[in-house]
Amino acid sequence: MLKKTIRTILSFVVVVVLWQTACTLAHTNETLFPSPYKVLQAFIQLCTTGLPGSTSSVILPLHIETSLIRFAIGYFSSAVSAILLGLLLGSFPRVFTFINPILQIIRPIAPVAFMPFIVFWFGIGDVPAIVIIFIAGFFPILLSVVSAVQNVDKIYYKIADSFGVNKVKTLFCIIFPAIFTQISNALRLALGTSWIFLVSGEMVGSQSGLGFLIMDTKNCMRFDSLLATMLTIGVIGFILDGFLRIAEKLIRTKFGFGA
Repeated sequence: MLKKTIRTILSFVVVVVLWQTACTLAHTNETLFPSPYKVLQAFIQLCTTGLPGSTSSVILPLHIETSLIRFAIGYFSSAVSAILLGLLLGSFPRVFTFINPILQIIRPIAPVAFMPFIVFWFGIGDVPAIVIIFIAGFFPILLSVVSAVQNVDKIYYKIADSFGVNKVKTLFCIIFPAIFTQISNALRLALGTSWIFLVSGEMVGSQSGLGFLIMDTKNCMRFDSLLATMLTIGVIGFILDGFLRIAEKLIRTKFGFGA
């Protein structure tokens, strides 16, 4: 764990050094290509006083809080509904065969393409971003769970039948733990996708959040603040993925899922 942490820190240090070296040697205009120090100053300013010239006086920590709340609602609702529906559809292959063509048509459509309809139906504010996050996370998890259920070893069903376990208990107490590895992989994939589209969802119709701040820094022509916000988004995504890894290991260790 310590070695992994050291390697992670070193990788960031190398990137910062190369970034600063490029700025120094190229003699670039810091307004267009800010140095790491300039971005750090902008980050501190965003955290303390907010973005100068912005239409909003909200500071960066509050933007982060708003985005995380929206993300939590959208991501967890998509995860729960997709897992439950995936378990059911995977258990009824004939039903899934009928529904699958429709899912395969909808799945490749970028969630932001639904934005005009979402804004028209739900208005502006928190809901459009939450719905975009939900759509972005729903399909990867659903299709992964269905595939995992359909490919599970038939021995699990035979054991359940031998002990007289009903279908509901078989599904949630035997099949779910057996495919936990595939589910956790799908959750991590959907987390990254949902976090990406959170920013897209907040760029339209929101007056707060990291996506709104991206648009605000662009409109104010503050590229140092823009880079600071982009890096914040990347770091938070990295941390969220780490938390999900830890949660997966804890569940695997405590309950033996996926073993």
